[in-house]
Amino acid sequence: MTQKKQFVTIKGTKDGLVFLLDEHCSYDRLLEELKEKLNSNYYQQKEGPGVSVRVDVGRRYLSDESEAELRSVITEDRGLTIEAIESTVISIEEAERRQQESQFLTLTRIVRSGQVLKVRGDVLLVGDINPGGTLMATGSIHVLGALKGIAHAGYEGNRQAVITASLMAPVQLRIASEIYSFADIDHEDTFMETAFLKDATSEFVLERVQRLAHIRPELTSNTSQLIEE
Repeated sequence: MTQKKQFVTIKGTKDGLVFLLDEHCSYDRLLEELKEKLNSNYYQQKEGPGVSVRVDVGRRYLSDESEAELRSVITEDRGLTIEAIESTVISIEEAERRQQESQFLTLTRIVRSGQVLKVRGDVLLVGDINPGGTLMATGSIHVLGALKGIAHAGYEGNRQAVITASLMAPVQLRIASEIYSFADIDHEDTFMETAFLKDATSEFVLERVQRLAHIRPELTSNTSQLIEE
């Protein structure tokens, strides 16, 4: 006798439950089997904290309405709390955003006083940022020139972003929500310097740019194409 294929697999872990939902069957058939399994008394509402659930839908795309319905089926009148719904499928908008974030834009210009430039991803500026000028990037900022204005890296919250400059003499540096003002400190103009946030304290740290490979090794490019003779 052929065993009936299961579209819903529920596994217990030390952190709660994992729901593995088949990515190939119809959505209606998936919900039907999910309801059947959840109607067990074991999953009915009990006193005390709810059981944490992680839902893995594989390569199935869920619309906002489908996700809301799935959440309702799992949690309604049951002692279950959804920690996350995970899918390997992303929307076109998210794909475009990730592509933009991974780009490295090169600009050859001077950012003059009163100008504010915003860039998505990392940026290399071949030129200066004059006093009163501002360059913002969702990623890291590298200035092949004099940084004398304001540089704001990771302005959407990327705390791993860095700021480097051939001449580091800014009015202010910002990484994510942290601000470092040079107006109130005695800082000598420094050549080839990088600024980053110390992970534990969110403190601004300035180092020689040669230290960047050790500070943020993930920023260095893949060297598999580098040919040395």
